[in-house]
Amino acid sequence: MPITARRVRLLTPLAALVFLGLALLIRAVDDGALRQYSGTALYASMVWSAALFIRPQMAPVPAGIVATVFCWVVEIAQLTGVPAALSARSLAARLALGAQFDPVDLVWYPAGVVPLVALHHLVRVRQRRTASTPDQPAELIPGGTG
Repeated sequence: MPITARRVRLLTPLAALVFLGLALLIRAVDDGALRQYSGTALYASMVWSAALFIRPQMAPVPAGIVATVFCWVVEIAQLTGVPAALSARSLAARLALGAQFDPVDLVWYPAGVVPLVALHHLVRVRQRRTASTPDQPAELIPGGTG
């Protein structure tokens, strides 16, 4: 069954909710490095979902680049103090923008995106293979050999 833009628009919010749920579960059971770094990676995974929601036909690598660069821009913006000021006033801003720059996060964003890019690529390859190998023998396909 081909994955259409409509299906992507239905699946990406569900994927984002799974990533969010996993991040919240980890926050509930750990208060150390796992909590911090998995949260960073899962934030990037949610951004990847948002990129595909906005542009469902985007190829895997461009979707991964968009998600990673967006996360890096948000992280670097934390050097200005603006996200910290907004985060002090709003929990939503704190969750979306963070509060302080951490250079280690710059490495963890791709860690949350690269596996999704690989999975996205594999799904597309499988979809192409399925589309190019019809269920009918070639002699029954109009224009086929036989």
